[in-house]
Amino acid sequence: MLDYYRDEPGTQAYPPLLRCFYPSSGNFIGFVSNLRSAQRLRWLTNAFQASSDFPLQRAALPWWVPGVALSDHSTFWREGFPAVMVTDTAYLRNPHYHTAHDVPATLDYGRMAAVTLGLAASVASLTPAGPGMR
Repeated sequence: MLDYYRDEPGTQAYPPLLRCFYPSSGNFIGFVSNLRSAQRLRWLTNAFQASSDFPLQRAALPWWVPGVALSDHSTFWREGFPAVMVTDTAYLRNPHYHTAHDVPATLDYGRMAAVTLGLAASVASLTPAGPGMR
């Protein structure tokens, strides 16, 4: 989920307690890892920020925080591999998520393109000896 953004305050929800630390507007891309993947999270967000000025928020959280393990990355965690989820926060932001109203017209293609370009540049910066591969 990389394509739903809103600038208005109150458009971003969070699991309990996290709302105290993160913005209320849903206009950023989120990078989330478990605690064991925190180093990869730092590396990836630093690489993203070096190639993009798109706003981001990051969090290394225990897997049991609601929503943290609800995507494909959690399979890697279970097998002992580091992984980071990159997300627009899905159901915590998009009121249309997985409903009949979840249609292309509700998406922000300009911001999705900006995030995609930032992620592509971040991944392209990977090298066998780089910080993301250690």
